[in-house]
Amino acid sequence: LTMSSYRSVTDNMSVKKTIINTTKAPPALGAYNQAVQVGSTLYISGTLGFTPDTMELVGGAAEQTRQALTNMMHILEEANCSFENVVKTTVLLQDINQFAAVNAVYAEFFTDNQPARAAFQVAALPKGAQVEIEAIAVVNIDKGKGPSAKVWNPSESRS
Repeated sequence: LTMSSYRSVTDNMSVKKTIINTTKAPPALGAYNQAVQVGSTLYISGTLGFTPDTMELVGGAAEQTRQALTNMMHILEEANCSFENVVKTTVLLQDINQFAAVNAVYAEFFTDNQPARAAFQVAALPKGAQVEIEAIAVVNIDKGKGPSAKVWNPSESRS
């Protein structure tokens, strides 16, 4: 293909953008949506540990992590996904010293084939939250039987 014919092929292709919102999770606090799906990629906005009914933050960092991930679960379900579809998360912590407690709760939700992840301490989070978690998921991911191919997990022996 020449460059001009390549452009004409891509000009005819379109990708669908779908806004995902659910009342089972707290509404967005600003000019954004809970999630946006573009093609087969789902971008989930940062979720906080608010209870959807009261919009109050729950407990400390571990409790807020549990509630934030429960909220994320409802958003994933609205997009016909689960935590198995998540390929990347970013965890924002008000205090990095809470990392172990947050990680323990996180591991309850991401039990197998965990996604890539980054975690950062930040100066402040909205509404005084201690934890915020965002994610990227792939819709219609092949969840065939058995584990994904792994090269090596540092927490496992290299046998």
